[in-house]
Amino acid sequence: MQRRLKIGVLYSRVRVEEKWIFGALEKRGIDYERLDDRAIHFDLDNAKPWQEYDAVLERSISYNSGLYALRLLNAFGVPTVNTASVAEICGDKLMTSAALARDGVPQPHNMTAFTPEAALEAIEAFGYPVVLKPVVGSWGRLLAKINDRDAAEAVLEHKSTLGSVQHSVFYIQEYIEKPGRDIRAIVIGDKILTAMYRKSEHWITNTARGGEGELCPITPEIEEICLKAAKSVGGGVLAVDLVEHPEKGLVVNEINHTMEFHTMQPVSGIDIAGEIVEYTMSIAKEKVEA
Repeated sequence: MQRRLKIGVLYSRVRVEEKWIFGALEKRGIDYERLDDRAIHFDLDNAKPWQEYDAVLERSISYNSGLYALRLLNAFGVPTVNTASVAEICGDKLMTSAALARDGVPQPHNMTAFTPEAALEAIEAFGYPVVLKPVVGSWGRLLAKINDRDAAEAVLEHKSTLGSVQHSVFYIQEYIEKPGRDIRAIVIGDKILTAMYRKSEHWITNTARGGEGELCPITPEIEEICLKAAKSVGGGVLAVDLVEHPEKGLVVNEINHTMEFHTMQPVSGIDIAGEIVEYTMSIAKEKVEA
């Protein structure tokens, strides 16, 4: 008799997405455990308790907590969704851009620098306006649209004064005149599940910042660029954010490895949580059958 698979779900807070995921696991009668990343600890001399899981689905809000947990779990031989290598790339905008550039995936023009002086020179080479982003961050926070040299000097000085490691890397991106929207697509494994427009009058279109969701038809072009982008960062359960560039066409803006989907699931009518659970189970089965 084949034993039941055991799944762990690593989370920081029970948001609506986690409720849906827990519900999908329970609906399928899957043996699972909730792992609050604020309460767990790892004993590096005793991996056995973690090796009882056939797979762990990572849903941490904290990039650092999630990344280090994935690194340890993978070192212990525990399959994870997503892997530590995927999280490391997707959680860092510069690393994502480097992976996309390596594989020739269309993206906005990006530059990076490590001092305010070099960053200002790069910004001046771009021409105004430009967008300055933190290399690590989500929900559209700490993005700055720089319209002139005075603003550039002020923001660069502020970032330097903040002094954190992330703020010492200046990630500069061309400003794109979007048609009041961008596109978020969900990719799971080797298929694109669904896509939606995120519409807003503001230049930041994240639904976390008030953007509204509307179903987006999956065209062959959207499917091709999303699958290529997902493969570039290592694949898994991903949200690929696209921008309609007035000259380049569709370009990949960001890729998220622990995406929220509280807007997309009802808009699409697709059980995204259930699809994530099914994919996690397939990863667990691969381990057992190996």
